[in-house]
Amino acid sequence: MHILIIGGGGVVGQKLAHSLAKRCELRGQAISKITLADIADPAMVDAPFEVACVACDISQPDSVAAILGADIDVIYHLAAIVSAHAEEDFDAGLSINLMGTLNLLRGVSKLQTKPVVVFTSSIAVYGGEVPDPILDHTFLNPQTSYGAQKAMGELLINDFSRKGYIDGRSFRLPTISVRPGKPNRAASSFMSSILREPLNGQEAICPVSDDFPHYYLSLRKCVENLILGAEIDASDLGLNRCMMMPGKMWTIRQMIDAMTAVAGPGPAKLIRFEEQAAIQEIVKGWRYDLRPEKSLKLGLSADESFRDNIRYYLEDDKPVV
Repeated sequence: MHILIIGGGGVVGQKLAHSLAKRCELRGQAISKITLADIADPAMVDAPFEVACVACDISQPDSVAAILGADIDVIYHLAAIVSAHAEEDFDAGLSINLMGTLNLLRGVSKLQTKPVVVFTSSIAVYGGEVPDPILDHTFLNPQTSYGAQKAMGELLINDFSRKGYIDGRSFRLPTISVRPGKPNRAASSFMSSILREPLNGQEAICPVSDDFPHYYLSLRKCVENLILGAEIDASDLGLNRCMMMPGKMWTIRQMIDAMTAVAGPGPAKLIRFEEQAAIQEIVKGWRYDLRPEKSLKLGLSADESFRDNIRYYLEDDKPVV
């Protein structure tokens, strides 16, 4: 089996590749090759099979065509211009999040091999006046450009699957926390940095109040779900192949309390609250009362407690000093 991970240089792409390298199989078949593609050559991953790292600009159809081949069985499409960046640079968001997705799907359709395509959407597709709770079939009404572009990507996944070009499935990811590495340009970046930096002995700024609620999932559980998501039989997906990935709602205070329970009182003392209007304007419309019934029935799962999220970061990603 040959697996292509687009966005393979990012945090989720790298974790996914490492996990697949340990498993050595997917969908009941031995993995023979993983290709990691990103705007710049991704970091190499050790594996007992071939791993290729290639540069690809998905906004350019020729660049996408160069990484596609009839031997590819599963494609993970993780690449994106994230929320605040897509809001600041509208054209860049359209170019990558919408046209990049379309370029990939049109390229795949020409292969006539119907590979499994796993698309990472976002809970940012929800918003506006729709009532709580949010269900899998709740009307999509995104209030950001990023959310709108992800919603359009979902429609493409459904239609290219209906046409028989791909075996697609799309998962609306919760905010991943605690995300390792440096802050990115997502509006939700602080939802990891207010925990990650204090756990690493550094100060952090929280731009919202401590009663701000949001919907979260750990990176470890996200990767587990992406692997399970690729293995779902097409007959179980139904006519709408897009669904929420399970997560849970926590307030900032509950997250900090979980960190204190796991790591002691020291890290919480490094957090300063300084409300920032630009961030608040973006995140105020994000929904948090979500009921991911379909994905739970299909075997995906959420973290039991936010203490798990903290423990996973300490076990998997905290830098060794």
